[in-house]
Amino acid sequence: NIGHFNDPVHGGSWLRGAIYYFKIAVALAVAAIPEGLPAVITTCLALGTRRMAKKNAIVRSLPSVETLGCTSVICSDKTGTLTTNQMSVCRMFIFNKADGHDISVEQYEITGSTYEPKGDVMVNGQKFNCSDRSGLVELAECAALCNDSALDYNETKRIFEKVGEATETALTVLVEKMNVFNTDKSRLSPQEMAMSSNTIIRQKYRKEFTLEFSRDRKSMSSYVVTAGRGASNSQQSAKMFVKGAPESVVDRCTHIRIGTQKVPMTPQIRQEIMKLVHQYGTGRDTLRCLALGCIDNPMKREEMDLDDARKFITYETNITFVGVVGMLDPPRTEVIDAIQRCRDAGIRVIMITGDNKNTAEAICRRIGIFKESQDTRGLAFSGREFDDLSVEEQSEACRHAKMFARVDPAHKSKIVEYLQSHGEITAMTGDGVNDAPALKKAEIGIAMGSGTAVAKTAAEMVLADDNFSSIVSAVEEGRAIYNNMKQFIRYLISSNIGEVVCIFLTAALGLPESLIPVQ
Repeated sequence: NIGHFNDPVHGGSWLRGAIYYFKIAVALAVAAIPEGLPAVITTCLALGTRRMAKKNAIVRSLPSVETLGCTSVICSDKTGTLTTNQMSVCRMFIFNKADGHDISVEQYEITGSTYEPKGDVMVNGQKFNCSDRSGLVELAECAALCNDSALDYNETKRIFEKVGEATETALTVLVEKMNVFNTDKSRLSPQEMAMSSNTIIRQKYRKEFTLEFSRDRKSMSSYVVTAGRGASNSQQSAKMFVKGAPESVVDRCTHIRIGTQKVPMTPQIRQEIMKLVHQYGTGRDTLRCLALGCIDNPMKREEMDLDDARKFITYETNITFVGVVGMLDPPRTEVIDAIQRCRDAGIRVIMITGDNKNTAEAICRRIGIFKESQDTRGLAFSGREFDDLSVEEQSEACRHAKMFARVDPAHKSKIVEYLQSHGEITAMTGDGVNDAPALKKAEIGIAMGSGTAVAKTAAEMVLADDNFSSIVSAVEEGRAIYNNMKQFIRYLISSNIGEVVCIFLTAALGLPESLIPVQ
């Protein structure tokens, strides 16, 4: 438009013409550039985080709100996220006979499904006195001593609460229900009742140290000494109690306990144990099983290297099998509907757990990840099965899989990498220090409110209630925010594009300006 600077309409002055067209250029820049977009998007994201916070999803970075709306895969832990994490032992068994092929098992049912230490041990519908079986007494000792949890009575809420891990608290409650010393609890206060039987056992033995649980050996143990004896007799009175995954503990058992006697472990006995464990894990209640055992003559303490966790498995050998307990961890009632909402929205839910594969599959069927009669081949893998696949097969497995069991934190990182290679937007949950790399690698890392500070720092979002349904609500909110932003951008473009095109055409064709700066 330089040629129009001295048009008569501008009084024939080049300066006036230049100022006029400068105003139009400024007006065009103001109209074409959506200067209000950053403020609107920031406000939209901030309001979204506030709404998410009301649904127990605490967002730590604003951009992740938009990413949430694009999520295509949710990788979720099982315990405490898909389930209530209110564990209670409801079944257990010990052996009462093993003579060649003549193997007999005693199974017990335990009433009560909360942390309240009230309930009975039942056999065929009849109340059973656990002190009548020495095997049950030893099982109670193992449950109480191979345990770092406690039970506490909250006077304000008037309920019993766990102190420590839910799994170990369930064993603490079991010891109280078994009451192997026939303690009269009728006159005890709730505070005294909470740990009465456990206290007796812990007074009988003195715990020297604990070999902490590790994922490679899938067990933990406590080294105890009979209380009251001198140091010179400590080796004679030393004992180790072991608990862990049945398949791991049973493989290291050389004997089983029958009454007060030790009987050599045989393939038939081992098969019977694993058959019952499979029944517990895949039955109506989908129980989480733990095997309990003891080592009557452990290594001397001074012979153990307690600083090297890799050697712990060599100390947990020559185990005498005592029994198996089955714990109920019911799914959250709202999870089934949440998973259906994910399916309707085109989001794939993958359950990642450290539990036994059969138990994990049964839980998946209960909550709707798998259908009742669905064939899970190619859809469910254990950590060991996944490691046995080639890189290409692992990548293809992640394209379709819906469940991974017995996994390590390293598996989580691998799964995220493969999902991202397929173009998936992944949300990954975690609560431990070892989960931090996977949380950092995923587009949306989700830490549990009860998790470690390291996990929360690595995550983009924190679940205050550890509930899977909160993730789904956050994704729904993210999608709503994403749609709102698209609509606003569409509005800006539609209103600005007319002005830009109009001025561009008049400039290109050399026509008089159709819009003045005020317009």
